[in-house]
Amino acid sequence: MTEEFDVIVLGTGAAGLTAAVTAARGGARVGLFEKSHEVGGTAAWSGGHVWIPCNPHQAAIGVTDSEDEAFTYIMSLSRDLLEERLVRAYLKAGPEMVEFLDRQAGTEFYAVPDFPDYHPEHPGGKPGGGRTIECPLFPFDELGEWQDRVTHTPYYSSEHLTMSETPLGAAVPRVPSKEELARRAVRDERGRGQALIGRLLKALLDAGVEPRVQHRARELVVEDGRVVGVRFDTPDGSREVRAERGVVLATGGFEWNEEYKRAFLRGPLTHPVSMPTNTGDGLYMAMKAGAMLGNMREAWWIPAADLPEGINPMNRAMITADRTRPRSIMVNRRGRRFTNEAANYNAFGGAFHVEDVSAFDYANLPSWLVFDQGYLRAYGTVGPHPAGEEPPSWLKGHPTLEALAEDIGLPAEELVATVRRWNDHVAHGVDPDFHRGHSAHDRWWGDPAYKGDVRGTLGPIDDPPYYAIKVVSGGLGTKGGPRVDTHARVLDLDGDAIEGLYAAGNVMASPFGMTYGGAGGTLGPAMVFAYLAARHLTGAATADDR
Repeated sequence: MTEEFDVIVLGTGAAGLTAAVTAARGGARVGLFEKSHEVGGTAAWSGGHVWIPCNPHQAAIGVTDSEDEAFTYIMSLSRDLLEERLVRAYLKAGPEMVEFLDRQAGTEFYAVPDFPDYHPEHPGGKPGGGRTIECPLFPFDELGEWQDRVTHTPYYSSEHLTMSETPLGAAVPRVPSKEELARRAVRDERGRGQALIGRLLKALLDAGVEPRVQHRARELVVEDGRVVGVRFDTPDGSREVRAERGVVLATGGFEWNEEYKRAFLRGPLTHPVSMPTNTGDGLYMAMKAGAMLGNMREAWWIPAADLPEGINPMNRAMITADRTRPRSIMVNRRGRRFTNEAANYNAFGGAFHVEDVSAFDYANLPSWLVFDQGYLRAYGTVGPHPAGEEPPSWLKGHPTLEALAEDIGLPAEELVATVRRWNDHVAHGVDPDFHRGHSAHDRWWGDPAYKGDVRGTLGPIDDPPYYAIKVVSGGLGTKGGPRVDTHARVLDLDGDAIEGLYAAGNVMASPFGMTYGGAGGTLGPAMVFAYLAARHLTGAATADDR
């Protein structure tokens, strides 16, 4: 007999779980299906930050905000590529979603103090932060048999760290004591994306909904132009499941699908740092259903280190805080700086996709993060490798910049001249070439001993030995897919809603286009449009939700 639900949700990342929790709390019979054998998606690997302007927790840290300010800020980054109706829908629903999840899912969000927007000097930007929220540590022993069924990040050795205790959230992480880590281990208290996913999963289980794993959605069932179900591949063979009200696609992007990347992206994304199950299944199904696509050229770009085998399971690392610290710069294959190293990671996509028209090649790929012994001594390096005198075994030190250049194939004269010019700028406390340290965002990163000061990110490179790490074009996920309306309904080629089909997260055309408003700018729209989809599917608000 064919199984039937009111609502089917495909994917168990932050978008899928938000949609499922919201629909279940709205009284719907929910079927939640996951391609992998574990739940959580890339969101479980993430820092767990969620960017929500006007969120109800800003007042607690003394921040004021308004929808008009946030709208002005987002549209200042749009380059006329954003749809105002979607931005307005996001801004209106975001605070509602936070209140709903705090009340109905125990998320316990709080505003992260002082974390500025990614372009805080733009009109409506917040140099003092307040729009980024996160969850506190969550004890995973509350999940019962699901405790060990949430996907683990390959990039950090411990799940028991908060965002500020990793290089993803601080240039110099505040490492907890051994005693504190031991305390957290007793109940398996996890932070970052694990805390967010754990809380949403707990709320879903409490609502009586259990995810079905190892169910790969292959095809939407369409009858008379309406999506009424999904066909799955499972370990026990093919099966069809029906949806009375509709299907929510929350399957992630297509960054692990080489064919789709060649067809759609504006430039190379060779090193995704997301779940390898993100192969575009939702995009395929939406296209077959007649969806209009949007924003297909864009991804959530991030510089990534190309590491030797064995450093971590994926042989790569995100380069976030590492490039913002003093005593470091990034150079291209000509040995020259090419951008503000402390800028937000998404903006680096543009720097990596600059064409050298004479060579008919990408001018800044690959690039290298160059730093000295003083950097290693103070901050350590990727891996993560702790601060100290000794580099990791895979990283070679060089007595001179000339020797470093020869080893990695750069023109020695250019590299020496670049470092000399950098050191001169540092001595004068300014970077006239790329304005590193000018933005409040740049000054928030770097060495926390100089928080808010350019010395937190500007520092000389003059203490041998010298080191270099190869950096390439990575991505947290793609951000193109089916276009949606303000209820997250998928639109067809005529701009009409495809009945019964919704999308949220990286599977949909991002309402933010190429922009990234602030920390959590990926999870923010993913969760908000999942919330909008579920609210539309369940009709009016419930008594508890008013």
